[in-house]
Amino acid sequence: MVIGPKKPVYVFHRNYETLKTNVEFGREKDIRDIIERIARDVGRRVDTQNPLLDARLPDGSRVNATIPPISLEGATITVRKFRENPFTVVDLIKKGTLNPELAAFLWVCVEGMQSKPANILVTGGTGSGKTTTLNVLASFIQRGERIVTIEDTAEIQLPIEHWVRFETRPPGIEGKGEVDMDTLVKNSLRMRPDRVVVGEVRGKEAHSMFTAMNTGHDGSLGTVHANNAEETMVRLTNPPMKVPETMLSALDLIVVQKKIHDRRKGTIRRVTQVAELTGVIEEEPNFIYLFERDAAADKINSTGVPSQFLQKLQKFTGASHAEIEQEVEKRKKFLEKLVKEDVEGMENVCMELHKFVA
Repeated sequence: MVIGPKKPVYVFHRNYETLKTNVEFGREKDIRDIIERIARDVGRRVDTQNPLLDARLPDGSRVNATIPPISLEGATITVRKFRENPFTVVDLIKKGTLNPELAAFLWVCVEGMQSKPANILVTGGTGSGKTTTLNVLASFIQRGERIVTIEDTAEIQLPIEHWVRFETRPPGIEGKGEVDMDTLVKNSLRMRPDRVVVGEVRGKEAHSMFTAMNTGHDGSLGTVHANNAEETMVRLTNPPMKVPETMLSALDLIVVQKKIHDRRKGTIRRVTQVAELTGVIEEEPNFIYLFERDAAADKINSTGVPSQFLQKLQKFTGASHAEIEQEVEKRKKFLEKLVKEDVEGMENVCMELHKFVA
């Protein structure tokens, strides 16, 4: 993070968080030269009329740059580098973000027992780990399915062969050529996808995504900036998303995740709630809560409330309630085994998951 000339460059470290370095730029011109070089490489222009730059570097890193007059004390550069090896479900269990019981439940819901996958949104604030959890949920999808992912910043990483990746494009130097999220979502529905995964739902693409859910595209996944299930519904139904209440019933689960500053453990990321949308009555969404976090014990526990989605699975799979519960329990024990054996890497973990379901 470059914050201006004659000021320290900062680095955000995964373990130690924000660190001040002994590196600094002596002149404003040096920072501007770097910004202009990046802009040229991506066909953009940065000047007083266009003082913002948001671009992707060849290695996949995301760069944001600003110049005066909007940045008052000089030009800034922020580079976000992404993990080469994404977190797996084993990693999230080890870190305490979720537990084997919740992971097994979500695995059954995403995979749908090869009959009916759930439509799921992961919600939370900035830096809460929504995209990481979305990536883990997407890793539960079977390899034979055709997946289309749509993102502002290409972060999702999956060891899947039949995978089409889309990334939005901002306007070029002449102010033309923008391709937004909604355009990509609509286009994806013409491509016979088995799954549509949207990196961050925040605008009119929400309407297109819910239209897809209501017309047979089960198993859609996405993230939304919201702090709880109720706030998610408020955001979905108000501008700029404006999803009609009649479409909301296509959503099955909301997974709420938070970045927590714990006095005992420091900064942690936890799934704090899993809510199930049971219907919309008189424009008011009704929820049941399947999992909730116990802050004192730093654990997420099942509430014991029966899941309506698992009941729905009975109709599509022909399995009894007891058989589906047994399937969740079997997957829980299998995940515990992977954690105990310390299986690493998205490729290896996904291979084990797919062999289990096959």
